[in-house]
Amino acid sequence: MRRSAPLSIVLTLAVLAAGAPAAMAESVGGLDVAVDHARILKIPRAAGTIIIGNPSIVDVTVHDAETLVLTGRSYGVTNVVVLGPAGDVVLDDDVTVTSREDRSVRIYRQAARSTFSCSPRCEPKVTVGDEDDNFSRALAQFKSHEGMITTGQ
Repeated sequence: MRRSAPLSIVLTLAVLAAGAPAAMAESVGGLDVAVDHARILKIPRAAGTIIIGNPSIVDVTVHDAETLVLTGRSYGVTNVVVLGPAGDVVLDDDVTVTSREDRSVRIYRQAARSTFSCSPRCEPKVTVGDEDDNFSRALAQFKSHEGMITTGQ
């Protein structure tokens, strides 16, 4: 019985910690997009001009006058400003780009990190922040594979 109490405390803390990033993201406000994922953004009126604070963090594609597609490019926080045809502000909001952790595993060997996508088998995943050798090795394999697809070899 004594051993189950510390285990239950650890499990409770783990559950609370797992919910903390989501709660923090919600408290900041704005829009959340995962790296390498797209999010549809409906705006109330037609857009005339779209301004992204830092296009290296998030990219925007215009689907139609009232539908934008935000794509997370790199981790960080920036903003999106949408002006109407007459220059009136339609939207002015922060965009937070974070990683998506579901179905992935991160392995730490001291300070060196490697990330794997697991659904259900684990395969290397190119993730900013991973150890340089692992990142470069996985990226080279993906580029080689992409080259075989585009050249047909």
